[in-house]
Order: sequence, then structure tokens, then C-alpha cells
Amino acid sequence: MAKYVKKPVVIEAYQTDKEMIIHTLEGDMKASIGDYIITGVNGEQYPCKPDIFRKTYEPVETDEPELTSNTHFSFGVALQVLKKGGQCAREGWNGKGQYIELATNISYVNAENKTINADHDCIGNMAIAFVGTSGVQLGWLASQSDMLANDWYMKENK
Repeated sequence: MAKYVKKPVVIEAYQTDKEMIIHTLEGDMKASIGDYIITGVNGEQYPCKPDIFRKTYEPVETDEPELTSNTHFSFGVALQVLKKGGQCAREGWNGKGQYIELATNISYVNAENKTINADHDCIGNMAIAFVGTSGVQLGWLASQSDMLANDWYMKENK
């Protein structure tokens, strides 16, 4: 008989605070208070007793933390937020209402009054825009203190 090991698969689960019936692929199963309700890789759900859950699963730290406007994080996480269409700011910035966001479909008018689309083979047609008290600065560059800071937060998009 051959031996196998489970592939590392990230699942979502929560611990239930009430008895419930879970409709699984194998039929209806009863979940008791304290059981974990697991969502599998194909979206299927099933209950799991706490002792078996703890033996089988351990928490995973992801690159994408659950963020709110009250969460503080690093510049690396801020870049992830920008790539998903969010806006970020720093507690340490002096100007109120300042933030950065990802600008796309960038074009400019050259000296001959022609509109040029800024397509680039490596980065495409995007740049970080700094929205400040004096207007918008395209192609904003983070300072070393910005890159090393952990006081970034997600601005509520308006």
C-alpha cells in the first residue's frame, strides 16, 4: 500500500456558535456548537470537530491581510492595496487629505501639441499618483522614510 501526504491547501473556516445543518457533497451533516465550518477548494462546505481541526490545520499568514481604514501596515502592503484600486496615506504625513493611488491610462501632450500615450513594455501604462493639497503629482516616488514606515493605512475611497 502506498503512502500519501495532504497537499498544502489554504481553506477558509469559522467556528460556529450554534447548531446547524450543513449541506455537504456527502449529504446533510449536523454541526454542533464549537465545530468549525470549512469551505473547501471548490467552495464546498463541511463541519469539522475542533480537536480534528487543530490536528489538521494551522493558521496561515497571507500576503493580503484583512485591511480596514484603522489598520496600519508597511509600504509593501500599501503597494498591494494600490494595485487593487485602493488609496493609501500615512499617519506621518503633515498635509491632511493627502494620499496615493495608482494612475492608469496615462497620456501627456508634448511640445508639438500631440497626445502621447505612455505605454511601457515593463510597467505598462501606470504610475503612482500623489494627491496632495496642491494638486496631483504623477510618478510620485516614495522617500526612504515612506518605504520603511509602518503607519500606512487604507483611505476610504470616495
